[in-house]
Amino acid sequence: MQEFKINAQQKTARELNRTIKQAAPENDRILIENPNAMHYMAAGLTEPVEVVIDGSAGYFAGTMIHGARVHINGNAGWFPADNMTEGEVIIDGSAGDGVGQGIYGGTVVVRKSVGARTGEIMKNGTIIIGGNSGFMSGLFMMGGRIIVLGDISDDAGESIIRGTIYVGGNIHSLGKNAKVEELEAEEREELKELLEEYDFHLEEEKYQNFRKIVPRSARPFYGQESEEGK
Repeated sequence: MQEFKINAQQKTARELNRTIKQAAPENDRILIENPNAMHYMAAGLTEPVEVVIDGSAGYFAGTMIHGARVHINGNAGWFPADNMTEGEVIIDGSAGDGVGQGIYGGTVVVRKSVGARTGEIMKNGTIIIGGNSGFMSGLFMMGGRIIVLGDISDDAGESIIRGTIYVGGNIHSLGKNAKVEELEAEEREELKELLEEYDFHLEEEKYQNFRKIVPRSARPFYGQESEEGK
């Protein structure tokens, strides 16, 4: 494996990202040392390279990536993986608001808890939260899936259009156009397989606690509401 190391200590975000993009075509793995919670790390990266941030990241880590795999060994600020189209962002700690905002594909994993508006306006892809998720998670969600192993705060699924939010803990309250359903056996098995792939090993009984938040209406903003599929 070809690895390239970058010391971010004396670099600006622009300089760091320029160095990452120059190194990406010739290397399998890029290690960023001394990141100091810099904003916009690995922004707009389109090479299928692994980027390891050895510490915490600031706002918009891995924003607009296509195919890269970003692993943050610490925490992340607001909007990690914002508008990602393909790839993977894994955060070993916690993250702020807007995790996975607007993603079109790929997978975002946060091993601990996150702030508000997780998966806001996401179109597709998968977001896994190992802890709790804040208010209005799934706001204007248009597709994909959010999996929250802990609790989900107020107004969950606010104005959800499409997609599914799986919740293993408590649902504090639902937003407009959201409703709760039980999982089918096949969904539980699929959930287990996916979570184990990302090293979440739950006791079997915990999978029985999962419920899902789905849209109540197929057309919530156009005249009389109708139940999904009717």
